[in-house]
Amino acid sequence: MRILLTNDDGIHAPGLKLLEEVARGLSDDVTVCAPAEEQSGAGHSLTLHMPVRLQEFGQRRFAVTGTPTDAVNLALRKLFDTPPDLVISGINAGENLGDDITYSGTISAAMEGALAGIPAIALSQAMRGDQRSFAAAETWAADVLQPLLEMARAKRTLININFPCRPADEVRGIRVVRQGFHDYARGSLVESKDPRGRPYFWFGLEDVEHTLDHGTDLEAVSEGYISVTPLQVDLTDHSAIGALAERYQ
Repeated sequence: MRILLTNDDGIHAPGLKLLEEVARGLSDDVTVCAPAEEQSGAGHSLTLHMPVRLQEFGQRRFAVTGTPTDAVNLALRKLFDTPPDLVISGINAGENLGDDITYSGTISAAMEGALAGIPAIALSQAMRGDQRSFAAAETWAADVLQPLLEMARAKRTLININFPCRPADEVRGIRVVRQGFHDYARGSLVESKDPRGRPYFWFGLEDVEHTLDHGTDLEAVSEGYISVTPLQVDLTDHSAIGALAERYQ
């Protein structure tokens, strides 16, 4: 099995180093292509108005001066003669749950693989305050990934995996759940002035410890479970096509 690894935290991120260790336990053919710098919140953006450079950081390890989407796109076009069998993105330092997946560079890197017709998986480790450990992911990642390796999946789909912020021996198990939605009002906006007296704004997101909506990734991780959520790139609201078409009769 040929695996392409990427992330949005950058080529030197500890989560990527951990993912490399996990992936090499699953395959002896692993290539890494990640952003040169952190790209958290980059979403599915593609660099179009400046050149992108490819830098080598060791055998089959590369960095791209661009977004996570750039990294996967360039890797598939320049580093592989034929497509890899799997794209894995992560392990992100911080969860990617609910509607936050729409902002996530981690998810978008996996999405780029899915768009290319390659099975893709994103992994993230929830963190809280000074609890910045990858312990749950380190212990559980291989066990969560293994059942997905030979699983047949529809094209342009991906799997989103999140590990709870708990010691590995306190993880309660694995739940396959749907995507949830945060309270949109949880976001914060800090307004201040720079040393020259000009106003600036800084976006922030408050942690949500639980959700009132049951059966979601938010609920699973808050209760100490690993969440596994199948996602699709097709954003069409198929249920609305008929009613919408009638408007144009």
